[in-house]
Amino acid sequence: MSEQQLIGNVTCPKCKHVQPMKIPTNSCRAFYKCEGCEEVISAEKSCCVFCDYGDRPCPVSSEHK
Repeated sequence: MSEQQLIGNVTCPKCKHVQPMKIPTNSCRAFYKCEGCEEVISAEKSCCVFCDYGDRPCPVSSEHK
């Protein structure tokens, strides 16, 4: 997997700031701090913020399907 494939854009559900972040390959990321509004954003519907608010799901999530 290339480095580019490990980056995902997460859109804050509060302020709509788009933040590129590295996607972990061996775990889910349940929360992150938005650089736009500085709120801590938690996953609400699935295992991680990439699956809930990102432009691509995390690899761990696809393993569980």
